[in-house]
Amino acid sequence: MPVNKHNAGYVAVIGKPNVGKSTLLNAILGTKTFITSRKAQTTRNNILAIKNLPNGQIVFLDTPGIHSRNKKALNKVLNKSALSIIADTDLVVFLCQPSINANDLMVINAIKEAQVPSICVINKMDQLKNKNSLLPLIKKIAELHDFIAITSTSAVKKSGIDELINLILNQLPVQDALYQDDITYSSKEQLFQVDEIIREKLIRQLGAEVPYELYVESIFTEETNKLITIYSTIHVNKPTQKSIVVGNKGEMLKKIGTLARRDLESFFAKKVMLKLWVKSKANWSNDQKFINSLGIGSIKNAK
Repeated sequence: MPVNKHNAGYVAVIGKPNVGKSTLLNAILGTKTFITSRKAQTTRNNILAIKNLPNGQIVFLDTPGIHSRNKKALNKVLNKSALSIIADTDLVVFLCQPSINANDLMVINAIKEAQVPSICVINKMDQLKNKNSLLPLIKKIAELHDFIAITSTSAVKKSGIDELINLILNQLPVQDALYQDDITYSSKEQLFQVDEIIREKLIRQLGAEVPYELYVESIFTEETNKLITIYSTIHVNKPTQKSIVVGNKGEMLKKIGTLARRDLESFFAKKVMLKLWVKSKANWSNDQKFINSLGIGSIKNAK
């Protein structure tokens, strides 16, 4: 490839919940930009992140996991959000595990309809004892759709990442960088990162006790050279869920606040005063107007 050749473009990472999209992007970017958890539906919005390379620039769009059966308004919004960006990208990365199900087939059909160039990445290879057992799956995937390539990775072990980056880059248009190297966060983007950091702590600390219909909404109130004050509201469905999040004598909420504040101080490179509240709204995940008011499903920080 000529030295002066520069590839750049938008890449959508699409897959079912808990397939490892956020972990893969963290491995590619070399930084923790996306929240990760072993629980489904930890990524709430399409997120724009940039990988700058000497010979190109990859602009990644991460999407909420797609569900084929869940009929709640929240999940419908997330599905629409994920599928709507496929047609507007230069390349689709379809991520799956060493097996496929109805959710995977739904994603593949959406990719076929959009007629966008796509590659298939089989993730979590570290969980597979015999790699030869993957051959029937590769054959089946190839029959389902004409992918440019079918490759494999272990995002957790960071295996196959460099090869994947080169594969993606070579499929993008030859053009100048879409974003400058010195791009900075806007206030809205910073708030999104705050929300995601707090959500990660909630999911990791609460496990299966609280379903994924929780949402964080933050605002900045004061900022100086040394301190930033953040007020964050945690929305849940029921008073019982509120009690779980708060914990005995407020201990759980205090722990979540402490863990989140550490990451926030690293993110902002200054001291953070974080004040958390928990509010319950009955069945909010089925309330379309309330979902829209929170901005769920939108590309908050894409320009």
